[in-house]
Amino acid sequence: MSVQQVKQRYGIIGNSSGLNRAVEVATQVAPTDISILVIGESGVGKEIIPQIIHGYSSRKHNEYIAVNCGAIPEGTIDSELFGHEKGSFTGAQSSRKGYFEVADGGTIFLDEVAELPLQTQVRLLRVLETGEFLKVGSSKVVKTNVRIIAATNVNIPEAIKKGKFREDLYYRLSTVPITLPPLRERNDDIHLIFRKFAADFADKYRMPTIRLSDESITMIDSYKWPGNIRQLKNITEQISVIEKERVITPEILHKYLPKDTSSSLPMVIDENSSTKGDLSDREILYKVLFDMRRDVTEMKKIIIGLLQNNSDLSSNEKSAIISKYNSDVQENKGFAHPGETQSNFTEQQSVVDQNYGFQEPIQDHIEIEESLSLEEREIELIKKALVKHNNKRKYAAKELGISERTLYRKIKEYDIKK
Repeated sequence: MSVQQVKQRYGIIGNSSGLNRAVEVATQVAPTDISILVIGESGVGKEIIPQIIHGYSSRKHNEYIAVNCGAIPEGTIDSELFGHEKGSFTGAQSSRKGYFEVADGGTIFLDEVAELPLQTQVRLLRVLETGEFLKVGSSKVVKTNVRIIAATNVNIPEAIKKGKFREDLYYRLSTVPITLPPLRERNDDIHLIFRKFAADFADKYRMPTIRLSDESITMIDSYKWPGNIRQLKNITEQISVIEKERVITPEILHKYLPKDTSSSLPMVIDENSSTKGDLSDREILYKVLFDMRRDVTEMKKIIIGLLQNNSDLSSNEKSAIISKYNSDVQENKGFAHPGETQSNFTEQQSVVDQNYGFQEPIQDHIEIEESLSLEEREIELIKKALVKHNNKRKYAAKELGISERTLYRKIKEYDIKK
């Protein structure tokens, strides 16, 4: 059976090398009982790979069950997959077979497998290794002969590092991984898929088929399609139903392509993290403060460079000012001398800054280190809010943007006196 014949049988549109490779591997492993992990972004059509594998396997005449693991509540997932006995939990008025028992001899497709709770992952691992499981509320071992195919759009190695997915289950599931490429990597396929959807919707709604102008074809080929094939299908249906014109111009198409919603602001990320989006608020705040300190340091270097090029000052005056500026900051961490107050130093700092030729004083980067104590800053803000609202916690909490219960806990934790 050729790749082209398989794609024709299952209605797969496209000729990209990544897609062809995925279909080829699926047909090769179909006659075996090897467990498969299908990897790809949401909307790329991962559900078609298990259908191909089941359809070309010796299990094709038995049950094929597709389970969306992310759509089943955590409290009932074990019962859905493995079944339960009567009275095993509230509402269990009778015994029930789970998917693994119903699909005995067939195939189970676990979509979004990374959404499974850790406890369920342990049960699944046992099924993979021994073909055995226990119903909820039962001590009797049930045997099953099921082929498991899983799919995910999550970076599982990262989930393993965070303790959200079992490493042994990952290696047991991914005996053969199959990766489906996103639509943006299949530029030559985008227009073909659009035409297929357009023809389907024209037949469904009994109307003339829409088609794209040459400029619109270029437009959809260059679009990133974050929602992949699912997004392309939805947009094609919208245009087919709403637009009266059957030739779709870029002006029409532009109304249906969502604008890029990514922020133009710099993203605070951990350069050593591959996830780059899972930082806590505290880590983000630290990163911002350190970046600010670095930026101010660079500004200071530039100012000193300008000072050195200032012909109005003698070399001795320049050296004295630079030495004074550095010693005040670096040796005393933002204070002029031991025993002097911050205001004393600020006045000295202002004089130095005025010598630089700037009317506004320049805050040195070392002062930012004072604000890196989040606890002190939090205590200070809480005290100010309490004073402002006459120790009325309800209004102080609202001012701080936290709950009254959280405010009470922090007052107790920091031993803040009224």
